Amino acid sequence: MTINHLNLPVSNVAETITFFESYFDFKCLETKGDNMIAVLRNPADFILVLMSSKMSKTDNTTYPDAFHLGFILDSSEKVNELFSKLKAGGIQLEREPQKIRNSFGFYFYFGELFIEVAHYLEQS
Repeated sequence: MTINHLNLPVSNVAETITFFESYFDFKCLETKGDNMIAVLRNPADFILVLMSSKMSKTDNTTYPDAFHLGFILDSSEKVNELFSKLKAGGIQLEREPQKIRNSFGFYFYFGELFIEVAHYLEQS
C-alpha cells in the first residue's frame, strides 16, 4: 500500500503553487475553478493537492501546532543552498540552518504551512 496524495487547505492557492514550484521542484498539473484546487507533482511522483480554504465548511486553514511538512535533501550543502534561495526570494526565515538532533536543517512558515528542510547526518 502507498499513500496516494496529501491535500492541504491553504488561503491562497495560486501563491502556494508558485512557492512549491519555485523552491521544492513541484509542477502544477492542473487547476480547477478559479484556483480553488491545484494538483502538483514532484520528481518522485508525490502528488500534493492544494485546496482553497473557501472550499471547507468553516474557511479554516488552522493546523495543529506540531503539524509540518518535512523535506529531506541529499547534503548539508543542499540545505544551505535552499535556505539562500528562499531568503533571496523574500521568504521570511527566522533561523539559519543548524544541527537539530541527527539532522542539519531549518524550519519556517510559509503562510499557514510549517515546513522543515533537513539533511540526515551520519551516525557515528
